[in-house]
Amino acid sequence: MADIAASPTLLPPPRTRPFGRRYAFVVIGVVFLALLVSAGLRGTIGVLMVPWQDAFGWSRATIALAAAIGIFLYGLMGPFAAALIQRFGVRRVMLSALVLMAAATASSVFMTRPWQLFLTWGVLSGLGTGCVANVLGAIIANRWFTTNRGLVMGLLTASTATGTLIFTPGLAAIAAHAGWRPVVLTVAAAAAVMIPLIAFLLPERPASIGLTAWGAPAGAAPPGPPAMSFIGNAIGGLMMGIRTRTFWLLFASFYICGFTTNGMVGTHLIALCADHGIGETRAAGLLAMMGVFDLVGTTLSGWLTDRFDPRKLLFVYYGLRGLSLIYLPFSGFGLYGLSFFAVFYGLDWIATVPPTLRLATEAFGESRTPVVFGWIVAGHQLGAASAAFMAGLVRTIDGSYMPAFMLAGLLAVGAAFFAIFINAPAATAAAHKEIPA
Repeated sequence: MADIAASPTLLPPPRTRPFGRRYAFVVIGVVFLALLVSAGLRGTIGVLMVPWQDAFGWSRATIALAAAIGIFLYGLMGPFAAALIQRFGVRRVMLSALVLMAAATASSVFMTRPWQLFLTWGVLSGLGTGCVANVLGAIIANRWFTTNRGLVMGLLTASTATGTLIFTPGLAAIAAHAGWRPVVLTVAAAAAVMIPLIAFLLPERPASIGLTAWGAPAGAAPPGPPAMSFIGNAIGGLMMGIRTRTFWLLFASFYICGFTTNGMVGTHLIALCADHGIGETRAAGLLAMMGVFDLVGTTLSGWLTDRFDPRKLLFVYYGLRGLSLIYLPFSGFGLYGLSFFAVFYGLDWIATVPPTLRLATEAFGESRTPVVFGWIVAGHQLGAASAAFMAGLVRTIDGSYMPAFMLAGLLAVGAAFFAIFINAPAATAAAHKEIPA
């Protein structure tokens, strides 16, 4: 997925950097940290659901609506973020997003009304984190590597799990002992710390420091800039995708992926555990355990994606995820039952991303995949937003999360069968037709 612009940057890129061609791994490390912070910010609302309910008297449905707005905009920004990066440059977009994330979360310490929650943790944080998400990882992986892209994408995708691993237990402990305001200030500070790291350590592209992508032959030239404006590029990618069955199958399966991860488990698992007498810190530890196993599972998924049919991998991943969610209501919510769920579910939390990206690249070509994949990721976050609000509403009306979790499990099993009908090569010819500017 080579993204295609020589873009302006906030600082003139240096002529040389240490480590030679291995500087690509420095880039991956810096972007990994940025994605980690973005994931931690998005997951914070799950930690604060019960504290906000206690502090303001807001219902779970109200707080879940703010989460749903943020998740939806997080996904909707994907294709536009890809087009913005292609037009204005990765550093400029990332720096703007991190400033917005830090300012929005910090300002929420003054909120007293639901509309302020919707604005800060819904609209503004959704727009900011949407620029520092899977689409960014896909662009970086394809800009800096021509070999082992599946493995690199797996590592960058795993930053979401690592964000959960690092942030959630600590934030839950802070919330339990000091209240919710120090939690949001901690997250805002983490976003602010990333700003100088991105400004000084992230070149715009390998050619900016006299390098070629890892695995590319010496002297290989990057593609030229896009012919369309960034809006035209984003809409053109959507028009390209919707003409193919592959796009709709990937979109639908990723909708269910988001429904069953960020929206359901990421947003509501801590609150579900609270309903069964499990404290926030212990429940956050459960999410952290999932993060550990997903870090392993998603990285392994990237390695497998470089070697095996991605459709078969998706069939296995979605099937196992569905079975684990169906098992959860029968786990008894004891130590061993929840630990088994955390391991089983954690191994494929977001292992679906590398094979989905490979299928999109095969279908739509490297130059157009960043934007098309952005629309597919938008489907993921639309599903997550649906689950975040639906589960909160079900809990408010029914007094239980169980119907929502059972529905999520059944949908994941259905997504496993969607995957086997994806036929990327058949879509390639139609997808490669350019959309008029």
